[in-house]
Amino acid sequence: MFRTSDIVLIAVMVSAAALTYKTKREAEDQLAAVQKLQAQIRYEEDTIDLLKADWSLLTQPARLQKLAEIYKSQLGLEPLNARQIGGLDDVPMKPVNIEDLSSQRLGGMADNSGKAPPAGKDPVVTGSTVQ
Repeated sequence: MFRTSDIVLIAVMVSAAALTYKTKREAEDQLAAVQKLQAQIRYEEDTIDLLKADWSLLTQPARLQKLAEIYKSQLGLEPLNARQIGGLDDVPMKPVNIEDLSSQRLGGMADNSGKAPPAGKDPVVTGSTVQ
């Protein structure tokens, strides 16, 4: 009834159909993931735009002036006088505090000259710990 070649061809066709379906399904899943990411990006961009709009409203000079007048007694703000502005030379220099580190034992390569290594230990010291 069926020849061997017919059975082999039917198996190849079924395998090809299964592979095509699997590939199509994976492509659809990837497309759905890309669309989900694009929706998240659009949401984040909309959120950023909303936050920028809020920031521009909150930092309007007229609004800040009104708030400064309302809370003048609590903030203690006064208008800036031209004589209050100084130059860089008017700022005092920060004192430099230099510690003498030459007398302290620091980490680094340990000097083993003149010392015999303890039994069972490697005589070569590599690393930055003091032994």
